[in-house]
Amino acid sequence: MSLLELDQVSLTFGGLKALWELDLHVDEREIVSVIGPNGAGKSTVFNVITGVYRPTAGDIRFAGDSIVGLRPHRITSRGIARTFQSLRLFLNMSVKENVKSATYGHTKASPPESILRLPRARREEREVDALAEQLLAFFGDRLQGYRWDQPAYSLSYANRRRLEIARALATRPQLLLLDEPAAGMNPRETHEVTELIVRLRDELGVAILVIEHDMHVVAGCSERVVALDHGVKIAEGSYEEVANHHAVVEAYLGRDPEALAES
Repeated sequence: MSLLELDQVSLTFGGLKALWELDLHVDEREIVSVIGPNGAGKSTVFNVITGVYRPTAGDIRFAGDSIVGLRPHRITSRGIARTFQSLRLFLNMSVKENVKSATYGHTKASPPESILRLPRARREEREVDALAEQLLAFFGDRLQGYRWDQPAYSLSYANRRRLEIARALATRPQLLLLDEPAAGMNPRETHEVTELIVRLRDELGVAILVIEHDMHVVAGCSERVVALDHGVKIAEGSYEEVANHHAVVEAYLGRDPEALAES
């Protein structure tokens, strides 16, 4: 059974079809990339999955249960976490505090228990602190040691991207949605992001759905690729199959002038 299933999902804004009868699935411990030109509907897919938009038609199932109509925080509690194309960190909070901020939806201590520092609140605070350190350690020296207490604004752009992924992981997801994780990075950083995505699957066991424009990342980490154009799926398969699909080539480059002349 697939972990995530989009079944004939459509989303319209008036007369605009943002998504149209989209079928998409992600299996457990699978890495799937979504590609397409600007305006293809890639981020809209993430927004309907995470409850930002409610689909006009179709169903979205996670672990066998429909999540259509649930609020974003309820979907997160079910086991879906995401990052954003535009970074959304708490820049004036420390690196560790950013990660810890994502864990409190899972804690049980009441506000009075936290204020009075009662045993359950203290125990949960220790657990949250340990989880944050464990997740930051996953990224090696980039987010380790003295960086824990540094404000997020002091990090490089690439390390801010890593911190946003660490914060998403703090919600304990089964499925991680990464929205252009390599955007704005140089070739070395892009290679590191590709390796990181594979490690997230292999070492933490999460399934991953990736939106990415950099084809080096897509080729380096994806088990399957789904191509969209104007909200419609135009190809699905291995990277080689999708990259060479005539509809995908046309979506990115336009139709072959010779083909236009023949039509």
